[in-house]
Amino acid sequence: MPNASSSSPGRRFRDAWASEPIAIPGVFNPLVAKLAEKIGFSAIYLSGGALSAGNGVPDIGLLTLTEFVQAAQLTAQATNLPLLCDADTGFGEALNVERTVRMFEAAGVAGIHLEDQEMPKRCGHLSGKSVVPAEAMAAKIRAAVAAKRDKDFVVIARTDAKGVNGFDDAVARAKLYLDAGADAIFAEAMESREEFERFAKAVPGAILLANMTEFGKSPLLDVATLGAIGYRLILFPLTAFRAAMKAAETTLRNLHANGTQTASVPNMQTRQELYDLLGYTGYEARDRAYFGTPKGGS
Repeated sequence: MPNASSSSPGRRFRDAWASEPIAIPGVFNPLVAKLAEKIGFSAIYLSGGALSAGNGVPDIGLLTLTEFVQAAQLTAQATNLPLLCDADTGFGEALNVERTVRMFEAAGVAGIHLEDQEMPKRCGHLSGKSVVPAEAMAAKIRAAVAAKRDKDFVVIARTDAKGVNGFDDAVARAKLYLDAGADAIFAEAMESREEFERFAKAVPGAILLANMTEFGKSPLLDVATLGAIGYRLILFPLTAFRAAMKAAETTLRNLHANGTQTASVPNMQTRQELYDLLGYTGYEARDRAYFGTPKGGS
């Protein structure tokens, strides 16, 4: 079980990005969160795209706030790492956003990002999106900031305006959202290194998030490159999910074709590796301790 920490999840998240640009991997279940912590990441992310796909539906706003928060709570409880969560469009208007923030914060989350798309929303790297008026999104940001109980809970404003209204509107919205109280800006679907750099220069001093999702509009830049041009939060939302799904497909195809899993065994996590990750022996030891030492025991 994670150790208690004297600082809040939001504070730990802010401390993580304050010292250096950080890679934030998407984790699609609590066990993957544990793995990310063991490997040495300093923060993790729960993607709405991964959560939706894992439930067998596309990322178009079909899952509810309750489903998001349940997944977030289980993930946050599994690790000491601060967890950033995708909160889609906030699950409603400004008053709904108040409840969204309170529920995510109560679940142990470090922060959320809210986006300025209209419903039905779309993946940020697909066409056919539309965005709400900038002031309507600013109202949601103000509501989110007002609702948080921990001053360090992180509210990130995502804008999809670049792919809808153009680069200049994305910059204008970023400035408006910062004025409304957003802690950081997530400008979706930049299409070149130069565009990422141009955006960073247009909003100097802002904490910026870059989304390095695969098979999208943005080039896959590394953390050092993005850090050098002004980004502190580098998101890899579906990297592990896509790799895991491809591995599952390969394994199932081999099993179907051969009637045995033998060829796949070398690529599997072993039983011992799984138990070590879970801390299995610690559970056994605590269970024995709760019942006390049996008579005649040493």
